[in-house]
Amino acid sequence: YGHSNQLRQARAMGDYLIVGVHTDEEISKHKGPPVFTQEERYKMVQAIKWVDEIAPGAPYVTTLETLDKYSCDFCVHGDDITLTIDGKDTYEEVKTAGRYRECKRTQGVSTTDLVGRMLLMTKAHHSNIDEDLDYRKHTDNFGKGPKGHSPWTGVSQFLQTSQKIIQFASGKEPQPGDTIIYVAGAFDLFHVGHVDFLEKVHRLAEKPYIIAGLHFDQEVNRYKGKNYPIMNIHERTLSVLACRYVSEVVIGAPYAVTADLLDHFRVTLVCHGMTEVVPDKDGSDPYEEPKHRGIFQLVDSGSNLTTDLIVQRIIKNRLEFEARNQKKEAKELAVLEAMRRLEQEKH
Repeated sequence: YGHSNQLRQARAMGDYLIVGVHTDEEISKHKGPPVFTQEERYKMVQAIKWVDEIAPGAPYVTTLETLDKYSCDFCVHGDDITLTIDGKDTYEEVKTAGRYRECKRTQGVSTTDLVGRMLLMTKAHHSNIDEDLDYRKHTDNFGKGPKGHSPWTGVSQFLQTSQKIIQFASGKEPQPGDTIIYVAGAFDLFHVGHVDFLEKVHRLAEKPYIIAGLHFDQEVNRYKGKNYPIMNIHERTLSVLACRYVSEVVIGAPYAVTADLLDHFRVTLVCHGMTEVVPDKDGSDPYEEPKHRGIFQLVDSGSNLTTDLIVQRIIKNRLEFEARNQKKEAKELAVLEAMRRLEQEKH
C-alpha cells in the first residue's frame, strides 16, 4: 500500500501513468533477491487502479531515453534516495534535465519493515519444531536495525486517517444493474494470489461491484494462528482498496456472512477461493447463510500463491542473501590477507 500510495500521488500529477517495473536480474544486482518474480510484479502493478500501463523490464537507472521511449513528460519517485550498486543517484540525469517530480513517502511502512515482521515470526512458528538457533540469531540481527527495536510489535507505526481512506476509496455507489458480489478474508500481505482471485470474481458478471470484507486482526489470528496477520487491519484496508477490481471494503467484517450483511449490501453472489474455510467459534460454517440462499460460489484463482508461501520465500531468500554477503566479505578478506602477505614477503 506504500507503493500504491506513491502511484496514486504520481497519477494525480498528470493524465496518464506508466509504471516501469524492473526485472528480477536488475533487482538482484542492485538490491538483493526480490520477494516476487517479475511476472508476479507486472501483474500486481497492473492491478493497481491508478496505473494506466506498465513498462516491463524497465532499467534500474531512469534515463531521458527511457522517458522519451514512452513519451513521458516527467518521472516521479518518492522522496527517499535510490542509489545504484556503485552509489550513484539513479535519477541524476532526469533531475538535471528538469523532468523529475517527487511524491511523499508513506510513513510507517517499507518492504524492509514488512520483511522484518515476517522474519520475526521465527521458523518455529511455522512448523512447531524446536527453535532453530541459527535462525533465532538471524532474526535477532534483523530486528536490531537503526531503530534498535524489533519491527514486529504487533502493530506498525503506520497511522491511519480518514483522509487516507478517502484518497484510496473509489467513492462509487452500486448502480442499478450491478451484480453485487461479496468476498471475505484476511487479505494479508496483499499479493498476486489475491489479485488473481479478485480478477476471476470480477469476470463473473457484466457489471460487477465487488465488496471485500476484511476481518479484524484478532479474528485473523484466531483462524490463522502464529503471528498472523502480518499487516494490521488499516494496512490491509488500503492494500485492498488500491486494487482496481474492488469497489468497497467492509473494515472488520463479521466472520460469519450473516443475513443482515447480505440484506444490507443487497448481495447477489458470495465467493470464496480454494483456501480452507475454518469453522466459526461455535463450529458453524461461516458461509451457511449464502449457501442456504443458493448464492455461494467457489472460485479457483488458478494461483497457488498464499501469504504463508511468501513468508517462506522471505525466510529462504533472507538466508541466501546473508550467505551471499558473507561469501563476498570472506573473498574481500582473503584478498586483503594475500596483499598483506605479499607486502611482508617484499620486506
